[in-house]
Amino acid sequence: MKYKRILLKLSGEVLAGDKKTGIDFDRTIEIAKEIKECADLGYEIGIVVGGGNFWRGKSNEYMDRATSDYIGMMGTVMNALALGDAFKQIGTPVRVQTGVEMRQIAEFYIKDRAIRHLEKGRVVIFGCGTGSPFFSTDTASSLRAAEIKADVLVKATKVDGVYDKDPKKHEDAKRYQDITYIDVLNQKLNVMDATAISLCMDEDIPILVFDINGKGNLKKVLEGKGTCTIVHN
Repeated sequence: MKYKRILLKLSGEVLAGDKKTGIDFDRTIEIAKEIKECADLGYEIGIVVGGGNFWRGKSNEYMDRATSDYIGMMGTVMNALALGDAFKQIGTPVRVQTGVEMRQIAEFYIKDRAIRHLEKGRVVIFGCGTGSPFFSTDTASSLRAAEIKADVLVKATKVDGVYDKDPKKHEDAKRYQDITYIDVLNQKLNVMDATAISLCMDEDIPILVFDINGKGNLKKVLEGKGTCTIVHN
């Protein structure tokens, strides 16, 4: 097992499935089963989930940015609770932690408690991003990965890796098998925001980018058998 503890970044749109907005519960159960398969093999899995299927703060130019970001955090909590419920339905022990205290709904995020849950074989879902406005859930992913001492940050996307240009628009787009953090930043490749990339670079946390839509892809890429791109030093 090359990686033991992983931080999985899921976008809100992944949970929306073909609906594009809201939550597709059938798709959410499918994703939970994919993750459970890896957890059953012994991987310790933390998950940061986005909220773009409910709210995109930066696109709301008429609202105070901080207020808009807090609304987005509520979207991540809805997704975290839905995904947590999916894990419960398939018999996987799970805990939801949030970066903003809401004790009737979920645990407040405490690093040592999260690590203890992981050590006990529980999947831990992190909601509310970093708990502060102006930071994306990409940045939250790199922050939580550093805090829980994850071996790798795995970013689930709709494409099978990092390309030099949009593969949906350009037939000659080239996929990188691996690429450095510096090259991602210099080429302004759309992997994660610059803050997230820089933190992973500082903490030497590799980023593995893969397509979540293929059945069994998560297990394959963790075992080094699937198609993906690795961003590293």
